[in-house]
Order: sequence, then structure tokens, then C-alpha cells
Amino acid sequence: MSGKRINSQQEYIYMSSRRLGNAQELAAAKAGFSERTGRNIENRPSHQPMFQKHHWRTRPDPFAQVWEQELIPLLKSSPTLSPLTLLEYIQERYAGQYPDGVLRSLQRRVKQWKALSGPEKEVMFLQRHEPGHLGLSDFTQLKEVWITIGDKLFEHLLYHFRLACSGWSHMKVIQGGESFSALAEGLQEALWRLGGAPLEHRTDSLSAAFKNLTKEAQQDITDRYQAFCAYYQMKATRNNLGVSHENGSIESPHGHLKRRIKQALILRGSNDFLSVEGYQEWLDEVVNQHNRRNAKGLAAERVYLQPLPKRKTIDFTEVCARVSSSSTIDVRRATYTVPSRLEGENLRVHLYHDRLECYLGAMPVIALKRVYPAGKNDRVKNVNYRHVIHSLIKKPQAFRYSQLRDDLLPTVAYKEIWKYLDKNFPGKEACKFMVGLLYLAAQYDCESELSEIILIQIRQNQPLRLRELQQRYKTALPEPPKITIIQPGLSAYNMLLSPPGREVNYA
Repeated sequence: MSGKRINSQQEYIYMSSRRLGNAQELAAAKAGFSERTGRNIENRPSHQPMFQKHHWRTRPDPFAQVWEQELIPLLKSSPTLSPLTLLEYIQERYAGQYPDGVLRSLQRRVKQWKALSGPEKEVMFLQRHEPGHLGLSDFTQLKEVWITIGDKLFEHLLYHFRLACSGWSHMKVIQGGESFSALAEGLQEALWRLGGAPLEHRTDSLSAAFKNLTKEAQQDITDRYQAFCAYYQMKATRNNLGVSHENGSIESPHGHLKRRIKQALILRGSNDFLSVEGYQEWLDEVVNQHNRRNAKGLAAERVYLQPLPKRKTIDFTEVCARVSSSSTIDVRRATYTVPSRLEGENLRVHLYHDRLECYLGAMPVIALKRVYPAGKNDRVKNVNYRHVIHSLIKKPQAFRYSQLRDDLLPTVAYKEIWKYLDKNFPGKEACKFMVGLLYLAAQYDCESELSEIILIQIRQNQPLRLRELQQRYKTALPEPPKITIIQPGLSAYNMLLSPPGREVNYA
């Protein structure tokens, strides 16, 4: 070696080669030193290393003046201070003495101090999950991934249920944010797909479901959640507020499933779906692929699950709504139209995350798509012109200043048609034509076709005549089939009226 020092890596290479059975000469050549040095390594006492790590400084300490006197007291009082903040602090106090190049040295010094003298860190205690004991629920959302329904951005959450032991999962598309209805509906669907219930069900604080609620409303949701879990004989538990790692058995799997969903979207080649139901079916298949990898664990855990009751329990929020003289109901800062025959009636509304199911007494009368206001102080409408058009056709001038006017127009095409009519037709004629058009669309179920015809006529500067359209669709209806009834003669009834073997003629 001619006076050269060897390092620990060279010694490690040499000894590893010797343990593999190689000769000293070959092992020393691989390590990069002489055969004599190899013999010295093997002959020295095991407690005497070939070289010793130095514990003295090889260069002056750049923080000798400030480390003990200023930086350590700062770290003791505020351990979260970053090395960059500390460097900027001493740069300001001692101008020109501490260049930016010493940041890395300060980072190592602070890291070492925290390891040797800093505050105690929180310890995570890994849990042992017993089969059939714990199920967890949480809401999550796809980040950096946009789902569209019919080329329109679809804002939604994903409800996720997971068995802690086997890892079996269920995901449901949720519209409108976290709520008790979304939790109950998703959880109940998961339990029935699973075919059993765990002994305990855990959620986080569900802060979004309780936000802006009164204490009475919060207590009502708490009581309903407890009652829901009791129906399935599950113990209802929650994490401590702000302690997310207590829900670690589902928080981390969120990421695994979402990565799987993103990969599946790449293979699919499109993020657009025809309907929410189609998106849910595709999502079910992705989650089922994940569950097939945990099939053995699930088979073992199913033995320990509690049996389900004979029927499902309530998984919705019930509210009462009176139908106004405008044929509308107001539910959670949203206005919905309903058939006018229900005016004056009190409806029981079963409120789900994505729909309203309306009942008159025990009779279901209508299901409506649920809509959500954009902001806390906003309102939103879900208007169907078919519910009121039979009345509006009798007084078409009411259309112009109706509070529901813009919402009565079902599509962008109809809004474009009204804009043209309002600009180019006299006031009464514009309203009469527009209302008559909507009436035709409702009566003959030709909404899309009718709007296309009118837009073509507008672009070609053709005259718009409502009567021609009415006649066109009236004559387009198929005529009822003609039924010819042949009346049999009275003698044909003799066989029915005569006893066997004896005929009587009543003709």
C-alpha cells in the first residue's frame, strides 16, 4: 500500500471475498491493496480495527460563536424552527459572517441536536387486527384526476369502507359532500355486499357533516349514527378530532385504491362516462379486482362476521315539504318542481345524497335528482317544465316575468331559441311561441328533435310558424288500429246452454 490508508469499504470487500473462499492474493486485488496488507488485516486482534475514525474537527467550527449562546436556546424554546430560519436570523445579526454556503452544515448540526437533545417524538404503535372485529369508513376524493359525465365535469367524493383485517373494500360515488345520508347509504350497501357486519365500526370526526350545524342537529346526527350501528350490532366509535393516524387502516389504503383507479383510467383511455351509474359500475369492477387479491383473507374473516338482519334499515334523512301554489317544494336551500296535482299537499321526502324520493302518506309519488347550492348563502333550482307546462300553455304571457323562466328552458338550445324570439318577435308572440314549443316537446316527447328543427330554421332565416309544427307532430302520431268485431249467431250458444247429449234451439 506504500503508506496509503485503506478505508472501511476496502476492508469489507476483502473480508467478503475471503468468506467466499477466495485466496488472499485474489481478495486483496479485488479490494485494491497488497497481499501483505490482507495478511495484516487477518492477523490483527479482532478488537483492534485497521484504522480508527477520527473524532476531532478537521476545520474550524463556523458556528462556534453562536451555537451554544444563541441557536441552542432558540431550538429549546421552539424546536420547530428550521435551519434556514436560524441561518437568516444570524445573518441579520452578524452581517457578512455567515454566507449561504453554510446552510448544509447548519442543517446537519440541527438534525444531530434534535436526535440527541431535542423533544421526544410521537411513537406509532402498530396494531394487531383480529378477524371480524373492525370495519372503517371514510370519504376521499380523486386528486389530479377529473371525471366527466357526458363531457361535463363531475364533482364528487368517494365513500370507502374497509375491513381492517382482510383489507376487503367497497367504494361508492357520493354527490354533494360528506353527510349522514351518504355515510349510512354507503355503509349499508357495503355490509350487504359483504354479507355480514364487523363488531366495531369506526369513522373520523366527519367534520364536514357537522359543519355549521346547531348543537341539537349535531346531537341528532350522532343519535342516528348510534342507532344505525346498533341495528347491525356494531359498536360505533370515532377517532379523536385532528388525529388522522388513528384512522391509518383506511387512510393509507385510500392511496392504494386511488392509484389503482388512476391506472385503470389510463388503460381505459378516457375519463368520460355516459352516466353516474356507468361510472359506479366501472368503479365496482376496479375495486373487485383489488378485492380478489384479498380473497383468502376475506374467506377466513367472513367466518367471524355477524349475520345481517332480515331487512335494511333507514339510510336517508326524512324531511317534510309542502307543495306551494307554484308547484314547487323547498328542501335544503334548493327549489324543486313537482306535478301540479300535488299542490297543497304535505310530502314526506326521503333525502339521499343524489336524489329525493317523495311520498304522499305511504305512496311514492315522484323521485327527483338532488341539486346542491354552490355557496353557503346561495340557492339552486331543479325545474322540470313538464310539471307545469299544461298550466302555462293556458297563460303563456306569464312566462316572460316568471321567477322560473330561465330554469323552465331545458337545454342550451332552448335558451338560444328564446333569446332569438325575445329579440325578433313582439312580446306576446315570443312568449306564445316559446310556451307552445315547450308544450309540443312535452306532449310528443320530442324535445331534442324540436330544438334542432327550430335552430336550423333560425340559421337559414326561415319563417317560424308554430301551427305548422303542431300539425306536423299531430299527423305524425300513429292512428289507432281498427278492430273488427264479428258477432256470432245465437245458435252458436246452443252448445253452452244445452245439457250433454241434448241440444235445444233458442233461435
